[in-house]
Amino acid sequence: MHTDDPMALEAAAELLSHHPDYRVIRRLPVRDTFGPSADGDVIYVVIVDTETTGRFADDAMIEISLLRCEVEAASGRLTRIIDTYSSLEDPGFPIPPESTAIHGITDEMIAGQQMDDARVASVIDGAALVIAHNAAFDRPFLERRFKGFETLAFGCSHAQIHWEQENIRGSKLEYLGYLYGFFYDAHRSEMDCRALIEILSRPLPVSGVYALQRLLDAASEPSLRLWATGSPFDSKDRLRERGYRWEATVKTWSRLVPKADAKAESEWLKAEVYNGRAAQIDVEVLDATVRFSSRSGPRKARVI
Repeated sequence: MHTDDPMALEAAAELLSHHPDYRVIRRLPVRDTFGPSADGDVIYVVIVDTETTGRFADDAMIEISLLRCEVEAASGRLTRIIDTYSSLEDPGFPIPPESTAIHGITDEMIAGQQMDDARVASVIDGAALVIAHNAAFDRPFLERRFKGFETLAFGCSHAQIHWEQENIRGSKLEYLGYLYGFFYDAHRSEMDCRALIEILSRPLPVSGVYALQRLLDAASEPSLRLWATGSPFDSKDRLRERGYRWEATVKTWSRLVPKADAKAESEWLKAEVYNGRAAQIDVEVLDATVRFSSRSGPRKARVI
């Protein structure tokens, strides 16, 4: 029987949620408070999402959302959102139809709109970490439009949380939302940010650690990009299968690994790529202020 009575709907949802054959998925609540006040010192992180005209260097950001959050420093527990900013911007050229099909933003919606540089600077000021769910996509657009992002530490909730270790088999934001029991109107920047905050504010299902704490830990450790300089041509398939990426501009295979894995990865390169012979590779250090940007970190040669 159809009803719009909130109490009746809630009673039905509660009944279904306790039956093993059903799972109740609720609409994402829009809230700014996530628990009691912080116990002790706090830090501030900024959740960011962008919408763009496309994926390439000549595309432009047309929407940004920033949510500045207070976090309990000792535990990584997110307590509240303390500032928000969202805006559209006219890029000066038409939005491709295939991009509008994804995010729903039209030329009419952005006509004459402009982002407020001062408000963006205010929200990100002093942030311990800027978090995006696909930082490798968002960060280059952010840095091209707002120079203040270049000096900040970035974290990526897609790449830097080991979801598979938490018995979660995918890391798309909408899929994570379903697993955490909510749905939302995806592919607009503010709602994507709020969905991510909801996930980061909860303990992970296996470890019990807050997802946000995992990102703070990851940000404190540099990554190393190993460059397989001078690798034999016949090793290309092994490198590709191992996760190396061909960098066409320098004609070299490279792979990003945690610092703790660099020794083992160097040994693999020596054995499987350089046939056990001594070889010289390049090692690039990427800390959180460079990671996920299009900028390079310091790079040194190493004999393996």
